[in-house]
Amino acid sequence: MSLNLIVVSGFYPAARHAVAYADQLAQALHGSVVLLHVNRASVFDPYEMMGEKYRQEELSRQTDTAAALYQQAEALHAPATVEVSTDLLPKLAQDLAKRHRPACFVLGQSGASKLDEGSLTEACEELLRAGQHAMLVVPATAPLELPRRILVAADAEPFTLAPNARPIAQQLPQLGSVVTVVHVSEGVEDDAGCAAALRAVQASGLVAGLPTPELRGYTHDDHALGLLAAVQDTQPDLVLVLARPRGYLSELFHRSITSRLLERCPVPVLVLPTMVS
Repeated sequence: MSLNLIVVSGFYPAARHAVAYADQLAQALHGSVVLLHVNRASVFDPYEMMGEKYRQEELSRQTDTAAALYQQAEALHAPATVEVSTDLLPKLAQDLAKRHRPACFVLGQSGASKLDEGSLTEACEELLRAGQHAMLVVPATAPLELPRRILVAADAEPFTLAPNARPIAQQLPQLGSVVTVVHVSEGVEDDAGCAAALRAVQASGLVAGLPTPELRGYTHDDHALGLLAAVQDTQPDLVLVLARPRGYLSELFHRSITSRLLERCPVPVLVLPTMVS
């Protein structure tokens, strides 16, 4: 199965690094890359009131941008194409998904196409809501290496991966990764919760074909800081978190926790949408 990645692209360090990371991942998994350039991350269409004429005028001013992106695409190792739009809208995500069938959307951790820290989580949440696609957020300082050690942040609840999240999850065994399942409990040690988290991950099929995951528990009153401590302790190359359908951010990984993890994690974070089991 071909693995196609849509990368929110630009010419500054965070965006260029995200493109380079996606290119390496797509090349290893025999996939392709779509370089997507947008001016803003928007929930509502800013041109709905002004009319289509203004959108077309803004697009016409991006001719040089598109040309530079095509030059960037030609330098990549994986097959690549270019998409240019004014705004990152759920409607655009749905159209791109229909035409390119992406395994995930890839974003730089900050600075990529004006997706700063304040809007990064919102952009991820809207894209998840638009089509339940996996989201990969790449820090500008992350090494350009394929993930060999993966940390799966899990709670004790069973889950089923959403259909659009399964392609990239099914490709992970090709990387020969070693997986650690991490459960963060608040205040006290919870061995039963840790064991349930491991059982939920295994039952989901997420680690099918991989060696048996190591299980580690951490206690912290702040779940985001607990996860960041687990990242520092285990030194993974990639962190996987689950987006629950009851708002796409679970009670454990609610918006503030997910936001801080996406903005501060020193390694790439892959957000996988799930369905109710």
